[in-house]
Amino acid sequence: MKKLIWKKQTAVPVVSQKTPSLAACLLMDFLGYATYAIPFFGEFLDILWAPISAFVFFRMFGGVKGLFGGAFSFFEELMPGLDFIPTFTIAWVLQYFRRGKPAQEMQIITR
Repeated sequence: MKKLIWKKQTAVPVVSQKTPSLAACLLMDFLGYATYAIPFFGEFLDILWAPISAFVFFRMFGGVKGLFGGAFSFFEELMPGLDFIPTFTIAWVLQYFRRGKPAQEMQIITR
């Protein structure tokens, strides 16, 4: 009868996602700026680059931050004149300086 009421609880460490490298973020921002190099076709290349940028942002940062950041990156690349915003680098700075202390977090999982 007790097994039906009480569940066994175990503590499992939560693995936090690693911060992507600054070099990778700078490279992605540079690729976004590269469309300025081609005067007329640059804005048309942004149409192709926007979904790629959003997908890469989501994969690099993951979770809710990656979802909203990817949507912002998609919007930023599609809108003319907004390519100067270093979306990946800003996200890296926010994640790097907001990371917690290296204390291990524990999550209770009920079986």
